[in-house]
Amino acid sequence: MTVLSSRPAHPVDPGLVSIALEVAGRLANDASDVIMATAGRGVRPDSGESPFDWVTDTDRTLERHTRRVLTAEFPSIPVFCENTDVDVPGDSEFRWVVDPVDGTANYTAGMPWCAYSLALVDRWGPVVGVVADPYRSQIYAAARGRGMRANGTPVRLTERQGDSLVVCTEMTRTGPWPGMGEFISTAAIAGTGVRVLGSKCLAVAQVALGHVAAAVLHGYHEWDVAGAVSLAVESGAVVLDRRGEGAQLPVDGLLVAAPEAADEVLGWWQSALQADS
Repeated sequence: MTVLSSRPAHPVDPGLVSIALEVAGRLANDASDVIMATAGRGVRPDSGESPFDWVTDTDRTLERHTRRVLTAEFPSIPVFCENTDVDVPGDSEFRWVVDPVDGTANYTAGMPWCAYSLALVDRWGPVVGVVADPYRSQIYAAARGRGMRANGTPVRLTERQGDSLVVCTEMTRTGPWPGMGEFISTAAIAGTGVRVLGSKCLAVAQVALGHVAAAVLHGYHEWDVAGAVSLAVESGAVVLDRRGEGAQLPVDGLLVAAPEAADEVLGWWQSALQADS
């Protein structure tokens, strides 16, 4: 197992990090205000194959605002967004990745579980991550080597948080991931409930906050989780792929867990995948 937060941090210009944190925090506050003012109030998603593909006017508004501010403040750093960019190229030293509303189906229904996610990323993973949790009036922020904060209060995982009786996961765009039913059953036998709440970003953030033992994501896009992974690493969580190898944004699935829970939850995940194969 690899606890990524214990690895030597790859240094980044501290001036860039400070400015990035300040700008990202302002954008997260702006997004929180917009989401709370519009959630569930007549928003009109584009028609698509499923709610997982919906894009609302709020998504577009927040994307435009985020791009405008980041382009002005950091003209040499590209910005990639869920709604308009298919792939995130890796040839830039830094890149911003943003998901204006993670949990759009919940947002459209007025269910209190969606988030705005923004991260500055380099080749080693998130440098700065900010997540707005509007319904709880929380802004979560982290920077490499500087720790995690919730509304300015430092957050650090403790040993007891590996004993949580809850694990989060999310479906893929086409439905349950292979072995998901087996995973849920195995967790239940072990006395752990699995929650599917509709936001990859907030699922990972709950681990960083110590509310749940782990989050398992069979698939994701970088903008879904980069902000929350920054929180998790800086709070002391473990970040692994489905083989149990450490990588802050692994290409082969994602497990984020309290250190004491990581081995057990990884075993459930791997067993479920083998049973389905």
